[in-house]
Amino acid sequence: MTQHDSPTLPAHRAGASGQAPDAPGSPGPSRPARPWMPALLYTLGFLTVYLLAVCTPWGQRAENALFGLGKQGGEEAWIYPLSGAEYGSTPLPPMELSAKPTLMVGLAVIVVLTLVRRCWWPGFAALGVVVLTTGGNEVLKSTLPRPDLVGAPANLLDQGFPSGHTSIPAALTLAAVLVVSPRIRPYVATAGVLWVACIAAASATMGGHRPGEVLGATLLACVWYALATWLLPSAAAPGATRSPRALTVVTLTVALAVALASGARDDTLTRSLVSGAAGFICAALVRHAAAGRPARTARRTPPARG
Repeated sequence: MTQHDSPTLPAHRAGASGQAPDAPGSPGPSRPARPWMPALLYTLGFLTVYLLAVCTPWGQRAENALFGLGKQGGEEAWIYPLSGAEYGSTPLPPMELSAKPTLMVGLAVIVVLTLVRRCWWPGFAALGVVVLTTGGNEVLKSTLPRPDLVGAPANLLDQGFPSGHTSIPAALTLAAVLVVSPRIRPYVATAGVLWVACIAAASATMGGHRPGEVLGATLLACVWYALATWLLPSAAAPGATRSPRALTVVTLTVALAVALASGARDDTLTRSLVSGAAGFICAALVRHAAAGRPARTARRTPPARG
């Protein structure tokens, strides 16, 4: 073996074992690149909903008109017996007084799953998604202005953007996706999507929140989830949730039915359909965020051979 050939073999072995860094411009192993675009799109969606629904006269008129259709209360809503507003009724979590207990139980479940599965980074990210969504929701409700652009009655001037009740199921669903096993992740996401469809539509039709407010809460949860999955270390970040095509179709179909039933009222078809549509859009957003995108791989360009 000549002196020229002697260093070649050890260098090749070191590179093959992954113990030596690649030389500049040399071909190297593929690197996963998680997309950051979803976080930006969800953020833009949140701002768009707020600006159009709250900060424009025609947006305020459209949403205020829904509050004026039929009765202001929720007695005419089909879901009223499960809302907790009826005396002696048990609220469907997280409606009425069950909001805080639902949030506490959800956080406890996330902690237990993190400890059992020892998925520390995803567990911290899941807790962050829930805390930042629900906490951010309260901060935004108290800081984002709701200008009176249409001379609305006093009872329509309360700031409810984004919706606190809708943010809880959306945040807990996306947090659960981070910490559960990949094998059951599609089914956990499905259950959460149906939960979001029900609560979002019910919140809109019961008169507690406008459609834009439930959409804003869902988009806020999607923003934090997208940021969490983007910032997680590569080894801890969840991959795309691959579910059977039939499950996706069934999930969205059932979510539409749940949203329409949860938003239905006896006194106005318009408010029923708008509330149902808002609930379904929220469910579809959570389903889209939970599905994620497969990581892209970027390979180094090999040097040109002269």
